[in-house]
Amino acid sequence: MTDFIVGPLPLWAEIVTAVFAVLGAAFAAIGSFGLVRLPTFFRRIHAPTLGATVGVWCMTIATIVYFSVQGYSLFLHAVLIVLFIALTAPITTIFLMRAALFRERQKGGNVPPAAKSGPSD
Repeated sequence: MTDFIVGPLPLWAEIVTAVFAVLGAAFAAIGSFGLVRLPTFFRRIHAPTLGATVGVWCMTIATIVYFSVQGYSLFLHAVLIVLFIALTAPITTIFLMRAALFRERQKGGNVPPAAKSGPSD
């Protein structure tokens, strides 16, 4: 079996990889801090969802640049991870928000009333 790592990256690829990896980590950290620091569930839910999505995009770009330069061909396998995150994060957020709204309405909390279904007048 041959070794995939062929040597050091060119300087431009190291810089691009490092910038996107640090940006991805920063967005993930900001999302995590938002989860901990924001006061209510309805405010807290947005920070990790957006932070995770943007963080994964940045990490994926770093991964694509690194492995494309190392392997001398375009490495797009990591895009599957982004597609999975892009599909599951919003859906999970919607389900969590609907469950929280349902529970808050049952407790009589301060939330918007449920939308009435049916034809409008």
